[in-house]
Amino acid sequence: MLGTRSSGAITLTDKASHFVFVLLDNFSLLSFASAVECLRIANRMSARTIFTWELQSEGGGMVSCSAGTTFATDAPLGELRREDTILICGGLDIQSATTKPLLNWLRREARRGLAIGGLCTASYTMARAGLLDGKRATIHWENQDSFSEAFEDVNLTKSVFTLDNGRMTTAGGTASIDLMLKLIADKQGEDLANSVADQLIYSSIRTDQDTQRLSVPTRIGVRHPKLSLVIQMMEQNIEEPISPAILARDVGMSTRQLERLFRRYLNRSPKRYYMELRLQKARNLLMQTDMSVINVALACGFSSPSHFSKCYRTQYNTTPYRERGSQSTRLPI
Repeated sequence: MLGTRSSGAITLTDKASHFVFVLLDNFSLLSFASAVECLRIANRMSARTIFTWELQSEGGGMVSCSAGTTFATDAPLGELRREDTILICGGLDIQSATTKPLLNWLRREARRGLAIGGLCTASYTMARAGLLDGKRATIHWENQDSFSEAFEDVNLTKSVFTLDNGRMTTAGGTASIDLMLKLIADKQGEDLANSVADQLIYSSIRTDQDTQRLSVPTRIGVRHPKLSLVIQMMEQNIEEPISPAILARDVGMSTRQLERLFRRYLNRSPKRYYMELRLQKARNLLMQTDMSVINVALACGFSSPSHFSKCYRTQYNTTPYRERGSQSTRLPI
């Protein structure tokens, strides 16, 4: 069992900061373990108990992570101390894991003034509870499209993690480390946070100003400033696509030069590349949201459902309607 209130290795003290990890079904093991390890190492490096933690779940008992490993939790959801920090651990199929009892509990604890964070896809759970309205938040890049469509009142960012007035979110994976190092630094000083990072062999600590995805040049394997700029413009204008002529003009090129640039480095035309970006977003929305196929088409720049269906079939060898009915391939949200 990990460190708890009743653990012999960790004793809750008035000076210790206490974290309550709420494990949801199919939670991400990496996000959860990264956070807990930071607290454990901080205790070890400081040679005293400065952080304590416990595991809770909706019904108590056992909870399985997305890797299939089962964890015993310490207690069902209950009333906490106002100075406690809640960290919700999400992962796959977060919609199903976000239940009404969980949402009601979160809203109650939020009204009592507790700090609340979401690891990995648990940003969705926090948003469903209304805890992120008007606040900065982040979620894994794969889930950004569906999240932004579902929660218009949330200021969604592409940051590795966010902190906004007692609400914390992470992008998943090792972003938990960055958030916990920030919390450790705030509570116990940067020297301890740096010592924890050294123990983790974590040589590049990211801040909430760092973005989670690789830069365009790194992702496409090409370092050409004008090509990167055009791709950024495409990614930022999915719902209302920009013509190749305007894209070329905005970066100081002719349409023919832009065509040659895409052919040389990406082996496809600008129009084809743009279409693939739009269809990729459409696929995410189909698999992660309950938006109608028509609304998905409109959100991705297709004015005609029949044209959308034809393009989608060409790209993915299936129709949008069949994709929507394929439950076995659904993404985390």
